[in-house]
Amino acid sequence: MSRTDLPRPKPGVMDIAAYVPGRETAHGVAKVYKLSSNESPLGPSPAVTEAFAARNVDLATYPDGSAHELRQAISRAHGLNPGNILCGNGSDELLGLLCQTYLAPGDEGLFTQHGFLVYKIQILAAGATPVSVPDTDLTANVDAILDAVTRKTRMVFLANPNNPTGTYLPVSEVRRLHAGLPKDVILVLDAAYAEYVRRNDYEAGIELVSANSNVVMTRTFSKIHGLAGLRIGWMYAHEAIIDACNRVRGPFNVNALAIIAGAAAIGDRAHVERAVEHNEAWLGRVCDALEALGLTVTPSVGNFVLIHFPKTAGRTAAEADEFLTARGYILRRVAGYGLPDALRMTIGSEEANLGVIDALKDFMA
Repeated sequence: MSRTDLPRPKPGVMDIAAYVPGRETAHGVAKVYKLSSNESPLGPSPAVTEAFAARNVDLATYPDGSAHELRQAISRAHGLNPGNILCGNGSDELLGLLCQTYLAPGDEGLFTQHGFLVYKIQILAAGATPVSVPDTDLTANVDAILDAVTRKTRMVFLANPNNPTGTYLPVSEVRRLHAGLPKDVILVLDAAYAEYVRRNDYEAGIELVSANSNVVMTRTFSKIHGLAGLRIGWMYAHEAIIDACNRVRGPFNVNALAIIAGAAAIGDRAHVERAVEHNEAWLGRVCDALEALGLTVTPSVGNFVLIHFPKTAGRTAAEADEFLTARGYILRRVAGYGLPDALRMTIGSEEANLGVIDALKDFMA
């Protein structure tokens, strides 16, 4: 059978560059330290294990299609109306739901130059046109975003903090961005790393969503809550947006174990604070050590750092990646984000962090 005889995807699908996750394995080494996906080195809360032990989950029956228990737990943790909360199979699914619900061929979706790759993928999958807006110093530029808005713009994605750069916009700039958008344009605030931010001028987006009908905030349990393997995300939005997305959403998109785990995790504030304290202690230490080696590190408010390497042969990011991987330290190549000379490193355990620093000392020697 020739390729011309095969079923054809709808226009635009084959223009999508499939998302490639961070590597997980390295061959020929005794122990692997995976620092490529911004997962929590502390893992999930002990309350999750306790919740599993206390519940007899019937895996032969469907889960609660509305994820009521999880939405109620999120509501209590953040003081929100559960009717304005929608849960999903990771925040990635929710980003896709928003695009499928509100974007059509001829529409445009905006995202920043070094923003999360899933935005472009989901915009294309909806048949709309992706528009990348240049950053300034690896940080979203509000004026550039507003200048890129046209009559075709229907959605603007802003990761705040941004992955993979670790930079953020203060709430005053986010509010200025929203104020400059037409009322029929949805501003999507991807706050996957919000819990890590310790800046007085930062807000995840709850207040902006509460006061407006065209703002959505997405969050995840994959990072600080240590539940990446269960794929749990949630979004907070006006009830009209929740209603529209529910009409597109699959009926049982959050599994039964994820509902239990998420509800238990979000109620354990002490575990979240331990994760924040660990990150605060090691983020600065790692950055200082890398800069002492002559490397440039973009200041980060997340649980990862963007490390810039010279273009000199023997010192490049690609060569550093090979060197580290051969020793069991897996970082994230970010060439797909327009950053070919950089690697992103998750803040990991003490052993992992010190190991990367020592390995890079040898690499840069």
